[in-house]
Amino acid sequence: MKVINLAETNSILNQFVAEMRDVNVQNDRMRFRRNIERIGELMAYEISKTLDYSTKKIQTPLGIAEVSTPDDNVVIATVFRAGLPLHTGFLNIFDKAGNAFVSAYRYYRDKDHRDLDVRIEYIATPDLTNKTVILVDPMLATGESLELAWKAFTTKGIPAKLIIACIIASRPGVERIKKFFEGKDVLLWCGVIDPAIDEHSYIVPGLGDAGDLAYGEKI
Repeated sequence: MKVINLAETNSILNQFVAEMRDVNVQNDRMRFRRNIERIGELMAYEISKTLDYSTKKIQTPLGIAEVSTPDDNVVIATVFRAGLPLHTGFLNIFDKAGNAFVSAYRYYRDKDHRDLDVRIEYIATPDLTNKTVILVDPMLATGESLELAWKAFTTKGIPAKLIIACIIASRPGVERIKKFFEGKDVLLWCGVIDPAIDEHSYIVPGLGDAGDLAYGEKI
């Protein structure tokens, strides 16, 4: 498994991540969602460079043009609910892609929110057999929800390729995913990798709860 940390190079993506983290900007939900979407567009562009291409002949009004375009049959797979703006950003670039969705949510077994479980309730996806699946989720904290989402998606077919994209990952979450996909040809793209998670399984320094910041607090 290969990990790409986009924060190791300078680009405008860093500015969008900075605004998402900034407590003085986070109150603007529309901007928060748009920044997730813009990061998705930038990540999709970078990921597009890793796909398989071949040259096609395109008929123009004046002749034939040869253009190298992707051959991958892409499906963008997303974890509800925080993943929706990121999904939109990727779909803005991979506009012909199929779409897959799964719900995964945190469930705390105790009042102090320390004993965490992740539950899957809903899945909607095309046949994933031999597809190139881009699994997107803004936050990779413990990695548990991503593992469960992947297991749920593979009940609908085994893809030819798996690419994972997240905006903010924790180092422990990255290590867990590397172990889970050990020996597999999987790419993990991260906007930035933070050092730790706290006792409530939130990324530190992170940005808080991406779903709540994008769509409002839940009960």
